[in-house]
Amino acid sequence: MSVVIKYKLSDVAKDLNVQNKELIDFLYQTLGESKKHTSPLTEAELNHVFEHYTQKNSEASLDAYLASAPAPKVAEKDILKKADGTVVAAGPAKRKERIRPAKPEKENKPAPEKREVVTVTVDTRITDVNLDKFNEKYTELASTKNVENRRKPTPAGNKQKFSGRNNRRQQPFQKKRETEAERLQRIQLEKARKAQLKVSIPDEITVGELASRLKVNVAQVIKKLMGLGIMAAISEVVDFDTASLVAEELGAKVEHEVHVTIEERLFEVDEDKDEDLEERPPVVVVMGHVDHGKTSILDAIRKTRVTAGEAGGITQHIGAYQVTMNGKPITFLDTPGHEAFTSMRARGANLTDIAVLVVAADDGIMPQTVESINHAKAANTTIIVAINKMDKPTANPNHVMEQLTQYELVPEEWGGDTICVPVSALTGQGIEDLLESINLVAEVKELKANPHRRAKGAVIEARLDKGQGPVATILVQKGTLHQGDVVIAGTSVGRVRVMRDDQGAILKEAGPSMPVEITGLTEVPAAGDLFDAVEDEKLARELADRRAAEQKEQQFSAYKKVTLDNLFSQIAEGERKELAIIVKADVQGSAEAVKQSLEKISNDEVRVRVIHAGVGAINKSDVMLANAGNAIIIGFNVRPDPVAKEEAAQAEVELRMYRVIYDAINDVTDAMKGMLAPKFREVELGRAEVRSVFKISSAGTIAGCYVLEGKVTRAAKIRLVRDGIVITEDEIDSLRRFKDDVKEVAQGYECGIGLDKFSDIKEGDIFEAFIMEEYRD
Repeated sequence: MSVVIKYKLSDVAKDLNVQNKELIDFLYQTLGESKKHTSPLTEAELNHVFEHYTQKNSEASLDAYLASAPAPKVAEKDILKKADGTVVAAGPAKRKERIRPAKPEKENKPAPEKREVVTVTVDTRITDVNLDKFNEKYTELASTKNVENRRKPTPAGNKQKFSGRNNRRQQPFQKKRETEAERLQRIQLEKARKAQLKVSIPDEITVGELASRLKVNVAQVIKKLMGLGIMAAISEVVDFDTASLVAEELGAKVEHEVHVTIEERLFEVDEDKDEDLEERPPVVVVMGHVDHGKTSILDAIRKTRVTAGEAGGITQHIGAYQVTMNGKPITFLDTPGHEAFTSMRARGANLTDIAVLVVAADDGIMPQTVESINHAKAANTTIIVAINKMDKPTANPNHVMEQLTQYELVPEEWGGDTICVPVSALTGQGIEDLLESINLVAEVKELKANPHRRAKGAVIEARLDKGQGPVATILVQKGTLHQGDVVIAGTSVGRVRVMRDDQGAILKEAGPSMPVEITGLTEVPAAGDLFDAVEDEKLARELADRRAAEQKEQQFSAYKKVTLDNLFSQIAEGERKELAIIVKADVQGSAEAVKQSLEKISNDEVRVRVIHAGVGAINKSDVMLANAGNAIIIGFNVRPDPVAKEEAAQAEVELRMYRVIYDAINDVTDAMKGMLAPKFREVELGRAEVRSVFKISSAGTIAGCYVLEGKVTRAAKIRLVRDGIVITEDEIDSLRRFKDDVKEVAQGYECGIGLDKFSDIKEGDIFEAFIMEEYRD
């Protein structure tokens, strides 16, 4: 088995009594290896070092080496004089056996022969010598005994007896010679035992990893945990406090291991100091119902005609620009309604400070107006109401203000805190008053930011230009963005190559609340992505690659959206404290009734909050709001349109349809109690459009239909939907292709459908075919 040597260079230098630098230079010159004083040396490198210093410190003569030591001083009592006057000093014995005096001879024994004179050689280089041990008298006695033993004959036939104890003493056990590698390893282990073990423990660590870091058996760690009253297996996780107690009991010194993420290394997370904050312009978004004049008001503000270039009166792009009022700039975000606003908020980009709600003085509050109010409230944005079209003779601003009070927006004229400004985008009436009101609200809000730091903000829109590549319109929220700065936005990284304002002028820098268009990114970012200016481009690209990988993983892993089925489990796990619901109904009275009934069933563990209640079919805007707020949508006598249904499936937003109000209340109540256990579910088969209606005396009312998607089967039930409102549910009485009865009709084919009970069918009605399927949980 190979032995791993962990012998640091500094320890080798210390043992050889040389400087670290000398040893480092030697290894570099001879082996070409660049080492540090903390580098461990291999066995080959150690042998090379030992060979070099052995030759360097070798002695030319052993006699000269022995003579090099100073002669020890011999006490007078240790000096022996022989008969001839020669002075002899006693020395160490070469034999290890204890020398005992010879026993006295019996009288009938012959006289011993003449004793031999043994000269004793003394190594005088050793300073610590026990001279009494080597007295000449003992030496002579020992010599006499040896002579007698040689003369004494051994009886014939007798076997020599060996004492096991004496034999072991005379022939000591020969240990396996320790190799140089084993010696170095033993020295290293002894040093490790003497030094206190230091371990680094993170906030959470498994029992097995803790044992590995403490260099002990897992059983020892589990035993210590049991002593603390904690039963944990090898794969279970313990917190830092528990792990540190175990480590200290096992004699280790604990250090808290802190993991520094790439974000912490890249981004500035320090809070801005009050003295560094400076006043910044307000960021305003204009919202409201379609055709109420949002773009016309923006056109009147910036004195440019953009309305004529838009198809069908719908804004074709998302832009941002600044206007100045009384020397103070105001930043406007030009959005096509609240959808982009909600999309940005869903990504965590709360861009706006003030929302201008445009309401037509002749139409009043419409469904999209209510949606805009709810979106602005959800984002905690201050609302200023612009009552537009005051130039029309049918304008009734008081009626508009009266409607606003129903949505907790009380005008200032009536003692509330909502500013209402009558304006006319056509004549320009009230536009300056609107801008002054925006400046007033901004002054009250005391909007400030620190311009003396790296820029941070959000992407408003982005596109791919054939000549310039990826182009992004961004809004700087903090700091100052400079030309040449490295920017990361989502999974896109790059240097700011060119920076322009809304007029097309090239800028060198942009401060807080400044919208600019930049080029130089590697790819097109998504609207709502947060961007940061960073110093380390390499780290930024590493972070962008990691984000891209995480996005791919999220696409494959199902996102845990709240549903009535998993609501109770989320409550039990502590993930759900509030259930957000969007209610859509066929009439306003039903919507209010459902809303009030649902909000009354809140309990101590979960609060039911209706974030939006509206009238009409479930549309894409409802799904986007539910996705942003992690809400479910409850429809009462309404159906989702095809776009909303597709969006809900992609975003995993739950849609629940009811025709009886108590069914909706009971389902939510049972879900909160964990008792929701439906036994049947609806399976959609297809949709067919009524294109003609025939009255036949023998068969009744027959609808000539075209199957838009899926299929219609003879056994299916039919739901008749008119303008998004459910009219009735019925069964199929007859299903024909030309004159033949058929069991089913597929997509793209025409057919005749007769209902069992309902006959008030009109052209343009939608037949939704479905079956009820029984299933088990």
